[in-house]
Amino acid sequence: MSSVPDGKKLIRSPSGLRMVPENGAFSSPFSLDEPQWVPDKECPRCMQCDTKFDFIKRKHHCRRCGRCFCDKCCSKKVPLQRMCFVDPVRQCAECSLVSQKEMEFYDKQLKVLLGGGTFVVTLGTSEKSETMTCRLSNNHRYLFLDGESHFEVELSRISSMQILTDGTSPGGGSRASGMLLHYKPMGSQDVQQLRMEAADDKKVASLWLSAMHKAAKLLYEARDQ
Repeated sequence: MSSVPDGKKLIRSPSGLRMVPENGAFSSPFSLDEPQWVPDKECPRCMQCDTKFDFIKRKHHCRRCGRCFCDKCCSKKVPLQRMCFVDPVRQCAECSLVSQKEMEFYDKQLKVLLGGGTFVVTLGTSEKSETMTCRLSNNHRYLFLDGESHFEVELSRISSMQILTDGTSPGGGSRASGMLLHYKPMGSQDVQQLRMEAADDKKVASLWLSAMHKAAKLLYEARDQ
């Protein structure tokens, strides 16, 4: 393995090259661990089409689920950013579709979250609100809220997230207008409530909230792995 200046290291796993944080405790909360491969002796046949493996028909492991497939059923090489692979890796048809959908989050919505949005923020049951810019930290681990004051919410300590909507989008549908979070502040086991409502630029705020909704799905999926 070799180190790189930005606090990450390049490692070679059985599945390929991965760029991971030097300290595993600082991994992105969206990341997934590599799966355990199904042992060769336990998969005499393709787990998709049931073709029997032999000297000609070789077996391949999907890098996302770890199951065994023939070349035809595991031929796609797709980026797998949630496992920090440097290059596209071999995946079965089902997993490749999931990874392709996630590419939109990494290519588009993650940039929106890093860019931030402006919200009127109310902490707990306080009657006082403050206009703050909320953005995702570069390591994806925190929500930074900046205004006259500053505080942070660690994503791993969020227990629930509800997107609030209104009915002002084109065509009469609902549009994301705010967010209600319940989380445990650092060093505390007491649940705190945080309410965020779109400030002046409601379009940017709505895009940020929609991206946050997608992020929440990935976050909960990673927790359930």
